[in-house]
Amino acid sequence: MSTASDRRDPVLHALLLSSAASATSLGLTFSLTALYLTRVAGIGTHAVGIGLTAAGIFAIATTFVAGHLSDRYGARAVMTAAAVIRAAALIGYCLLDGDVVAFGLLACVLLGAGGVQGTAKVALVAQVFAGSERTSMRARIRVITNIFVAVGSGLGAITLAVGTAPAYRVALVAAAVLVLGSVVPLAPLPLQGAVTTHAPGGSAPLRDRRYLAVAALNGVIHVQFEVLTLGMPLWVAARTQAPEALIGVLIVLNTGVVTALQIPATRMVTDVRRAGRTVFAATGLLALACVLYPTAAAFGAVAATAVLVTAVAVHSLGEVLSEAGGWELAFELADPARPGAYQGLSATGAAVGAALAPVVITSSAIAHGLPGWLLLGGVFVSAGAGTRTLSRRTTEPPVTAVNEPLGKGVSGGLGAQVGGAAAGDGGQEA
Repeated sequence: MSTASDRRDPVLHALLLSSAASATSLGLTFSLTALYLTRVAGIGTHAVGIGLTAAGIFAIATTFVAGHLSDRYGARAVMTAAAVIRAAALIGYCLLDGDVVAFGLLACVLLGAGGVQGTAKVALVAQVFAGSERTSMRARIRVITNIFVAVGSGLGAITLAVGTAPAYRVALVAAAVLVLGSVVPLAPLPLQGAVTTHAPGGSAPLRDRRYLAVAALNGVIHVQFEVLTLGMPLWVAARTQAPEALIGVLIVLNTGVVTALQIPATRMVTDVRRAGRTVFAATGLLALACVLYPTAAAFGAVAATAVLVTAVAVHSLGEVLSEAGGWELAFELADPARPGAYQGLSATGAAVGAALAPVVITSSAIAHGLPGWLLLGGVFVSAGAGTRTLSRRTTEPPVTAVNEPLGKGVSGGLGAQVGGAAAGDGGQEA
């Protein structure tokens, strides 16, 4: 007789393989898309900025809708459809020739489908896994995503070194093939996932004020990702005496810390209350980093480098703890009858935070120096305190049950097809 763990193992392997392929594609496009659009496709820089901003806003809407689609049609089916659409949009990029309208539409399709795919992946985790397994699974997906985004970025660097129009287009086609390849490991999975929970009816996430508040506060904390990828590089280059080459080293340091500590961090968040406390502690670390970053401007190159390394290490620890706590809250506070809709709302909060982050960071820390950094750190701590307060309002956990027909669909030939494979994505697809 197969156990629940036996049934879930093939899903775990499938998700990790899928995430590896999708993340490689993401890293490849991260590194070359902007230059391709401006240098090869003939799209002006201003038009690229407007188009990507509009696409980002569109992706917020699709991220939310994806949760409802996952509940209705099955997360695996939604992930597959989104991957096919993403691949088609990447091929469409290869055909651009100065058409701004076509670029804008393709950008919306590409980013929108990416939002759908990411949300559906988390919904599948919520449908298949139970309890602390869900948070641990998200941590594994994140580690795989970080590693393979780096691999994809390395491939993109080769493309940039070649620098020809055919090289850019071959890279985009390769990215499309990788996206399509991400659905192959998912093919043997049943449409609705191996394990589902049952609660008649279910509540609408938009009417769940507590969940809405937690999602909104998580969106505020999510601004910290852009602090590392936008705020820190701008600050190092413009306000410190540290060498600009240090920026790349600091990004690698962050990747290393996340890869090493993200999975262990999930062991600290075994229930809602601990998750809230962990998020609050994480925002304290983020605030400390917001003190260290501007402090680096007061020193020479060597001392500034030491301060910045410390700041990024502290920031990275805050990052892994905030993610672990945030994931646990997103899963445990959700209505088990509508896992997709709730995870869609949680992902939407993060997407809104990511969309607003550039203007928040540039208008505070970058524009006003130390006072702006302190304000940003205070915002993080306030969001953490609010999350901790909400996590204290515990309720009885919902009763879960195994959906045996779907479970049997996995426990048969699926283990042989997927279980022996080696290996989420989110800006992170997951």
